[in-house]
Amino acid sequence: MSISGNPSSTSAAGASSSVAGVLHNSVLDMLGSDITAGVLPEGHVLTLEKIQQQFGVSRTVARETMRLLESLGLVTSRRRVGIIVQPKSSWRVFDPRVIWWRLSGADRDAQLRTLTELRIAIEPIAAAAAARGASAEQRVKIRTIAAEMRALGEAGNLSDFLDRDIHFHTMLLEAGGNEMFAALVDVVAVVLRGRTILGLMPHHPEPAALDLHEAVAHAVAEGRGADAENHMRQLLGEVRAAMQRF
Repeated sequence: MSISGNPSSTSAAGASSSVAGVLHNSVLDMLGSDITAGVLPEGHVLTLEKIQQQFGVSRTVARETMRLLESLGLVTSRRRVGIIVQPKSSWRVFDPRVIWWRLSGADRDAQLRTLTELRIAIEPIAAAAAARGASAEQRVKIRTIAAEMRALGEAGNLSDFLDRDIHFHTMLLEAGGNEMFAALVDVVAVVLRGRTILGLMPHHPEPAALDLHEAVAHAVAEGRGADAENHMRQLLGEVRAAMQRF
């Protein structure tokens, strides 16, 4: 009987694959965090052998981890030299994994600052575009989400509030029909999630922030582009001020 026809063998193979996946993700996160935090500085040389020994993983796991780190611009491989840690200028800084590693490490404050500045530059214009281009269904939905955010925020339900907050900003980035804005959905989502998970959100969101979410939603729903842009800029100004308090 072939292996594929043997349920116990298939199960064992699946379990082995699952374990390998967990090991791979664990090693990737540890090395990614160490590189973005500067523990492994620019120019540091890694080898597959050292990774195997340090983490107790197979060469296949070590090689796949290095391949992914290279795809993120964190390392590069050179013949007869090894795997070399690259400068920040080479990193794929918009990748959610790189953002999360930086938010989780010593680079947190700088990462929050640069991402908040990016949001201030992009999201007010995206809100104005949404006011012009959103569908009737999207206009209704954005108001509903803002109302739900107020109820959840006032109740201190941060988990569900976070889900609605991500949905709110995702809709605004997508509704204007600008593919460049829509490409930033995952970036904004990981920032919002990181603020909550890392304890950078108050247990009850600021009333002013809830008011501004609703003001943006109403402006978008009513097609008032200039107001949507202005309210979103004020909202992100509140976010920047809140970051400075931590």
